[in-house]
Amino acid sequence: MDPVRITRGNSPLVLSSPHTGTYVPDDIRAKLNDEGQRLRDTDWHIEKLYAGLIPDATCVQATFHRYVIDANRDPSGKSLYPGQTTTGLVPLTTFDNTPIWREGEEPDATEVARRTAQFHAPYHAALAAELARVKAIHGYAVLYDCHSIRSVIPWLFEGTLPDFNIGTDGGRTCDPRIEAAAHAGTQATRRTEVLNGRFRGGWTTRHYGQPSQGIHAIQMELAQASHLASEEPPFALSEAKCAILRPQLTDILTRILHAAAEAARHAPQH
Repeated sequence: MDPVRITRGNSPLVLSSPHTGTYVPDDIRAKLNDEGQRLRDTDWHIEKLYAGLIPDATCVQATFHRYVIDANRDPSGKSLYPGQTTTGLVPLTTFDNTPIWREGEEPDATEVARRTAQFHAPYHAALAAELARVKAIHGYAVLYDCHSIRSVIPWLFEGTLPDFNIGTDGGRTCDPRIEAAAHAGTQATRRTEVLNGRFRGGWTTRHYGQPSQGIHAIQMELAQASHLASEEPPFALSEAKCAILRPQLTDILTRILHAAAEAARHAPQH
């Protein structure tokens, strides 16, 4: 299976989805324990949630599961959140800190390197190429990294996660106008929301977000209670919840694109 699925558009917007894939090669699946094979920590149905919200958007989706290798982690293995609990480049546990590999079958450094080359690298090569392509058209690109996570995960955070969690690594990954537009959009929903809270942007956002070079990146982590019928198996999508959430996401994305165009008009000429 191809590690990445691409739908090309010609707008400045690139929607990336590193965690919606559920493909696990048979040789890797055989090493997962029963808990690992549930694939609990998938960003369930995110590709359906965002489908068609913005005309002519480009979509770059990983087809492989994050338990194979996490496409939103630094390929060097460096932690995204030093000193905080998190999962690594190839997770050893669920977000509840439950082991996912059969005893003695955890991937070693050689195996991690193999998966990096086979899955992680092609995904990011494709994403970088699409960003370069739309930037060549418009002079700038907007990377919106699509995520979701269970609303209550005590091992990672206290209490209940807000519905909308915007990450810009403290404002470093996009123009301030774009961050402000995204935040205004989430506030307009009157749902719970936070800017650069527990999730302030993963490796994708931090790696590609170079506003001085005309590439703006922002991560949106949605609490799964906002769009799933249940956050337990079978993790079904709620059409009623989506009917409310999809127009709100459209508004947020539209605000971001207007802000990006405004930022481009005021960008210094090189």
